[in-house]
Amino acid sequence: MVKRATKPAIGTMLANLRQGNAHMVVERVEGERPGDWYIQVLLRENNPYQLEYRDGMAEQHFQTMTVSQEKVLTALLGWAAAKPGWQDAFMWNNIGEQFSSSDHGANRAVVPLRDKCVVVGARGSTKAASASG
Repeated sequence: MVKRATKPAIGTMLANLRQGNAHMVVERVEGERPGDWYIQVLLRENNPYQLEYRDGMAEQHFQTMTVSQEKVLTALLGWAAAKPGWQDAFMWNNIGEQFSSSDHGANRAVVPLRDKCVVVGARGSTKAASASG
C-alpha cells in the first residue's frame, strides 16, 4: 500500500504491472459519502490495459481498454487529482449492471488520509508491492 497517491508512486506501480492478473487500485477517501470511489487498471494478456472507475455506486462503474501506458498514467493521475475531463481521452462503457449493490466495500481497504487518495492494491510484481511513499 502506498499512502500518498503521488505521480512517482503511481507511475512506478503502473510500470511494474505484469501480464495476467496484475492490477492496481487507487481509491479516493470520500469521508461520509456513501459508495466506493476508485480507479483501477489491469494489464491483460497481449498487453492491453483494462481501465475502470467507479463514482460511488455500482451503477456508475465504467470500463475502457487501451494499449497506451501513457494514457493510463494520465488517467490515473487526473482521476487522483480530480482534474476536470480526465476521462475524455477514452470511450467508456457503463458496466454497472454487472455489479450488485451488495458489492459495496468488498475487498477494499479504506485508509482515511488527508491526501484524499491512496493506492490500495497492486499485485503481480514484487517491485510494485514494495513501493511505498
